[in-house]
Amino acid sequence: MGERWHIEVDHGVCIGSGMCVNSAPEDFRLGSARQSHPVAGERDPSEAILTAAESCPVEAIIITRSGSGEAVFPPEG
Repeated sequence: MGERWHIEVDHGVCIGSGMCVNSAPEDFRLGSARQSHPVAGERDPSEAILTAAESCPVEAIIITRSGSGEAVFPPEG
């Protein structure tokens, strides 16, 4: 089995812009409070998910490598 990503949304930061849903509609949904939620907490690496994280105006999307916890986005440092 290959690398997997753990995806989280920091609801203390999310402003519900919907950019993530526009970039990766299969991977993110807006809840009733207009905050983003990942469809699944763990996914195969995806350019769409990375684009969604990069397009978030408040960097509320956190992607780490499952198992190691190493940051994918936002990058450390």
